[in-house]
Amino acid sequence: MAMDGEREEADPSNHSNPHQDFDDLPQEIVDLIESVAEFADYRKTYRKECYSLVRRMQLLLPFIDEIRDRCETPLPEKVIDCLNRLKKALCLAKKQLKLCNEGSKIYLAVESEAVMTRFSATNDKLCRALQDVPFDELCISDEVKGQVELMCLQLRRAKRRTDTQDIELAVNMMVVISKTDERNSDHAIIERLAKKLELDTIDDLKNETVAVKNILKEKGNQNLESTSQIIDLLNKFRQILGMEVIDVLENPVLSKLPDKSPTEVIPHEFLCPITLEIMTDPVIIASGQTFERESIQKWFDANHRTCPKTREALAHLSLAPNYALKNLILQWCEKSGFQLPKKECCACPESSSSDHMEELASLVKDLSSRQLGVQREAVKKVRLLSKESPENRILIAKSGGISPLVALLSYPDSKIQEHAVTALLNLSIDESNKSLIAKEGAIPHIIEVLQKGTTEARENSAAALFSLAMVDENKVSVGLYNGIPPLVELLENGTIRGKKDAITALFNLTLNHSNKARAIDAGIVKPLLKVLEARQLGMVDEALSIFLLLASHPEGRSAIGQLSFIHTLVQFIREGTPKNRECATSVLLELGSNNSSFILAALQFGVYHDLIEITNTGTNRAQRKANALLQLMSKTEQI
Repeated sequence: MAMDGEREEADPSNHSNPHQDFDDLPQEIVDLIESVAEFADYRKTYRKECYSLVRRMQLLLPFIDEIRDRCETPLPEKVIDCLNRLKKALCLAKKQLKLCNEGSKIYLAVESEAVMTRFSATNDKLCRALQDVPFDELCISDEVKGQVELMCLQLRRAKRRTDTQDIELAVNMMVVISKTDERNSDHAIIERLAKKLELDTIDDLKNETVAVKNILKEKGNQNLESTSQIIDLLNKFRQILGMEVIDVLENPVLSKLPDKSPTEVIPHEFLCPITLEIMTDPVIIASGQTFERESIQKWFDANHRTCPKTREALAHLSLAPNYALKNLILQWCEKSGFQLPKKECCACPESSSSDHMEELASLVKDLSSRQLGVQREAVKKVRLLSKESPENRILIAKSGGISPLVALLSYPDSKIQEHAVTALLNLSIDESNKSLIAKEGAIPHIIEVLQKGTTEARENSAAALFSLAMVDENKVSVGLYNGIPPLVELLENGTIRGKKDAITALFNLTLNHSNKARAIDAGIVKPLLKVLEARQLGMVDEALSIFLLLASHPEGRSAIGQLSFIHTLVQFIREGTPKNRECATSVLLELGSNNSSFILAALQFGVYHDLIEITNTGTNRAQRKANALLQLMSKTEQI
């Protein structure tokens, strides 16, 4: 989705008269700088950039004050033009700060490269405006002049700042917004994303829904893929908190409230905090908050043990009818002529839920049957049920299904093994089940299936290890139980799907420092190089990302830092996709920062001019890496 970086925010200075009243211009600049104080906070992922930009803007106040206090009017056109350019740059800065203050957090995450490019453009405009200041024609003190020059230096450095990309956030985003990765609905990954983006409360998501609607309305259909990703991610966050899925493009209203009298507004206290619908069966939970029974029950069924409004841990999950509030709602409806929505009739939900629990308990019991046919049918049904819904994944675990599924991983029947490991993969989507599965000793058995199982069983074993390794201690366990070598073997010899499952699992596992050495010992470099050669597989970026992690380890640098690999990196820097070039540049920088011989080898392959091109045309991150590499090369040549 394209940013507004090319369009200046509408502002009188865009069409200003160079001979405008000088007395107004400094005051307008001061007002602009002071107005950013209204932005009390910024989105978490951009706070550092925003606070730095605000601080630099405020450094300009003494400069403007001296112009206003010391200089005689009228000023030369050159000075007026300079101040107008500065004002335009400050308008752009304010617009960027406003976006990061009240814009959609999901949009800012999905469009992170475009947002960072906007910061770079803002810094560049401010820097150029200040560099053009004709100090010799102004009565500016040496102290303030030095302060402005220092600010210019800071702005230039800001454009070349070291990368602070959150790798875990990046890989989680990659999985969740994927249309093909079966783990794109993994509850734990989605919840981590929600926490990182500070979208883990109902109030946060109410505000975010409005922000998404506004940004999509403003941007229109500039990038349909990005729009789809934003809407999909918003609804995944809403589902985690028990909120309904909505289409913000077609139905921008936060709630689907029933039709109401044109002269009446439903009192806020009559609305369920989760669905924002008027309550027909209000109940009180342990925190003292009131919710619609159906919506809070869904929240509890999704294995939450906190109040969705206050986020406090609950002492119990009992529901107490709020008769007083229900009577008030009924009285208000009668007085206002408001018709309460009719709930869909369902025969004895408690009985239905009880029947379902009994069915699952019976299936779990059959998992331990001595009859092969009964076992095979039971594990097949558990696999299908665990795929159907989050509720089933919780109920199967509560019914004691994890332990017999783990036992079946060692069963000699290959089809039973396949169903069992796939069922565990499905169950692991629920965050609380990840630890339960590991505690039941599943990891070494899953690794055994990964080594010896059917093709589908091996692929799903790799996917299960990826899912379980979202928990840090499980990353360590997979490494200790020697799970990395069979993943490397699958990456080298598996099907396309198997290779993709293996490479995502290996990326996640090599985030752990000890696992980097294990991956190198397992021979990961050779199959990764094959992935780079087979560009049609579409896994180049993932392979380069693993190389970047390996390059931070001494053994990794030794294993991958060969002339042929440096040549491969230079080829991707020269002719790869924008993301390929960014990743390859990052790997070369990591290698070269620790050993100047890699820099000299890259120079021999003609990388210098390619890096110059990237500083002008690459992604924002690639530009920063390329600039850092060029500086490193300059130092290397001087040695």
